[in-house]
Amino acid sequence: MRALVLLYLLHAVFGQVTKYSWYGPVQEVRAPDPALSSAACLADQTSCGCCLMKKNINYMEMYFNQSIVEMKNQLMTAQTALNDMRASRSAFSVALNNQVFLTCIGPVNSDTVIIYKHVFLNLGNGYNVQTGVFTAPRSGVYSLAVTIYGNKANLASCASLQVNGIAVARLNDQIGQDPEDSNSAVAAVKLNAGDKVTMNLLKNCLICDDFNHFNTFTGFLLYATN
Repeated sequence: MRALVLLYLLHAVFGQVTKYSWYGPVQEVRAPDPALSSAACLADQTSCGCCLMKKNINYMEMYFNQSIVEMKNQLMTAQTALNDMRASRSAFSVALNNQVFLTCIGPVNSDTVIIYKHVFLNLGNGYNVQTGVFTAPRSGVYSLAVTIYGNKANLASCASLQVNGIAVARLNDQIGQDPEDSNSAVAAVKLNAGDKVTMNLLKNCLICDDFNHFNTFTGFLLYATN
């Protein structure tokens, strides 16, 4: 019965109307009636369900495509940020030497840049082992830490942490009954790209070191400012 109704409705909607003329019957095609189309949809809900499902599938496909594009954009942004972080990594940690026996430098007649020969870490190659100078690769806030040690009677251990030749922190241990002198300092300093950071041994002072690494110079970028 349902099939007969569907055939009738389809004939009514899309069918042909028979007219007669002197030359015999003529089939005339007429435009579908929207009211009858709705009736056909009501009569065959399976077909209407398929149309609705197809529309939903098309919508879901469009939504997922947009989501994939957005995820790709976010991934590209994250990858760019990660590459920038990797490119801006800067950290170094060095010691005066790595000798078996205690070796001293000084006393000196004038302030002299200390050249640390033993390298623990030099990420970004900002520290120059030939000159003892750390050059900031990019502008930012850096953490700097230094220690000094000396072991000579009647001679003090003193040094100065300097940025572009200007003292940031002075380390000094006065001569006492104990021949061993030591000191340390930690500072957070804002540097511009290209700034020079050094540790300077001060006049009439000395420092001593061996494989125990009593004299160290360490710095790393906390965060970039541009």
